[in-house]
Amino acid sequence: MINSSTGCGGGTCGCGAGPAPSPASASINGIALHEAAQRPDDAALRERAWSELLRQEAVRQGVLPARHELVAPALSKADQDAIEAMLDRTVRVPAATEEECRRYFEARKAHFVQGALVHARHILFAVTAGVDVQKLVARAEQALLELSRKDVNPARFAEMARELSNCPSGAVGGDLDWIGPHECADELAGELFYQTPSPGIGLRPRLVQSRYGFHIIEILEREDGRLPAFEEVHPRIAVQLAQQSRAKALHQYMQLLAGRAAVEGVTLQEADSPLVQ
Repeated sequence: MINSSTGCGGGTCGCGAGPAPSPASASINGIALHEAAQRPDDAALRERAWSELLRQEAVRQGVLPARHELVAPALSKADQDAIEAMLDRTVRVPAATEEECRRYFEARKAHFVQGALVHARHILFAVTAGVDVQKLVARAEQALLELSRKDVNPARFAEMARELSNCPSGAVGGDLDWIGPHECADELAGELFYQTPSPGIGLRPRLVQSRYGFHIIEILEREDGRLPAFEEVHPRIAVQLAQQSRAKALHQYMQLLAGRAAVEGVTLQEADSPLVQ
């Protein structure tokens, strides 16, 4: 009889029973990550791999009981809670010092400004499947050059937005109204709010690239907002730094587990399991 209180949780120690999983299956220490007839996509496969690595480590530490199965079992909520508790004990993250928090604040003051708003308009040249990006950029650059001319008609921006923009705002001349940094794509927030010094009013002199494509942007009005004192945001910064440190430590821990394991049929490059987000 097999003692269920012992065992590594993996298949290489010989504590499993039955035939070995198909070599074509992705596996961690001999435990298949999917049934032979299945083939999850790469992201799902990596997620299963990280989860199985953690499950097997939890078995090794005695946090979870060994389960002698040929295919990685799904983790219950109780399993996930137990693994999270194991990670909290194993991966220790020191608290950020006040000096570290202050350096973080000084380097990123624009990110802590409260009430900053811009009234902007844009023309979006969207990157879609099959589009010739070089031609798209050339078209956008040509439009930006026309709008940059000193003798351009002030109404030309709205006309071109209606003609060329792939954003619904094109119907209203590209007008985005008043927006804050959390109401637009991160790339646009970086251009409109987080530059030092802050960009002034007027047409931005270059295309702005985002996950959606290439933008011609004009800032019509700006409200600069208020920069709080360091003491006001110190607790928030401490939490942010702790989260960053924990994510880095967890990533290193997961890579350590992967390095010790027999990993077959899946490439593990990032600790992208939901358990370590």
